[in-house]
Amino acid sequence: MRAVVKTDLHLPGQISKYVGKVRDVYTLEGGYLVMVATDRISAFDVVLPEGIPCKGQVLNQIASKFLDLTSGIVPNWKIAEVDPMVTIGRLCEPYKVEMVVRGYLAGHAWREYKAGKRSLCGVPLPEGLRENEKLPHPIITPTTKESEGHDRDISREEIIAEGIVPAEEYAQLEKYTLALFEEGTRIAAKRGLILVDTKYEFGRADGKIVLMDEIHTPDSSRYFYAEGYEQRLAKGEHQKQLSKEFVREWLMANGFQGQEGQKVPEMTPDVVSGITDRYIELYENITGEAFKKAEGEDPEARIARNIDNFLKTIR
Repeated sequence: MRAVVKTDLHLPGQISKYVGKVRDVYTLEGGYLVMVATDRISAFDVVLPEGIPCKGQVLNQIASKFLDLTSGIVPNWKIAEVDPMVTIGRLCEPYKVEMVVRGYLAGHAWREYKAGKRSLCGVPLPEGLRENEKLPHPIITPTTKESEGHDRDISREEIIAEGIVPAEEYAQLEKYTLALFEEGTRIAAKRGLILVDTKYEFGRADGKIVLMDEIHTPDSSRYFYAEGYEQRLAKGEHQKQLSKEFVREWLMANGFQGQEGQKVPEMTPDVVSGITDRYIELYENITGEAFKKAEGEDPEARIARNIDNFLKTIR
C-alpha cells in the first residue's frame, strides 16, 4: 500500500484548507469541518520525509471509536466517520492549550526529571522516582499550541495569568481531562494495557466546551503492556509499549531530536513497514478488533467520493 501524504480536495461550500503536521482540515460553510488523517508522521514537531501506510486510518478509526465511547463524559466535535481516513464534525473555536495528562513518569516528563527538574508545568514531583514509575496520582502538564515552532510547557497559573483560558473554563478543562483519562485507563486495562499519558484538545461550539481532534491514539497517547510491567520496572528495563515513542527513540538513536542542523535519518522501506506494523498492533490491542486495511482503489478518489456522498445527505 502507498501512503497518502497530502490531499487536494475541492469540496462544495469549501471556505478554507489547513495543512497540519498530520491532518488536512477543510472548513465548509454551515460550520462543518472535514478532517483527513493523512499518513504523514511527525516527531519533535518535525514532519518526517516518508509517510506511513495505514497510519491515517489507524488514527482516524481509533479516535472515532473513543469519541463515541466518551461522549457521555464531554460532548465532542464528531458528526460522522465517513471514510476510514476521514471524520466530519462541527467547527469549534479551539483553546490555545493542549491538556497533557500523565499517570506515569515517562517520555518527556522522565527526560525533564532525569535532568534534575522536580517541577513540571508547576506541578511538584517527589524525589526518588524511577523511569516509567506510576505517579502518586495523575497530573496535568499543559503545553501551548503554537502556530509556528515548538509548543512549550506551561503551568495552570501561567495559562490563566496570560489570559489564554479564563480561570473558570480552565477548571472545567481540568475536570474533563481527568475524567477522560480515568475512562481511557479503564478501557485500556480491559485490553491488558496501561494508559501511561495522553493529551486532549478542547474548543467551544454553541457556547459549550467540546472535545476536539483525536483521542487515545498512538500519536497522542502512550501505552504499556500491563503483563510484565512490575517485573520490568523492578529490573530497570524498558517497558514493552505501544506508542509513537519508539519512533522518537529511533530518531534519537540516529542523532535526531529536531534541533537545528540535525538531519532526519534515512527511512528505509523496512523502517516504514515496521512503523506501520506497530500502528496496526496498537489498533488491534486497544480496540480488540482485527484491523482491516482500506484496499482496492485509489485512496484519494475513495476519500473524495465518500465525503461528497455524506455531504449530499446534510445539504
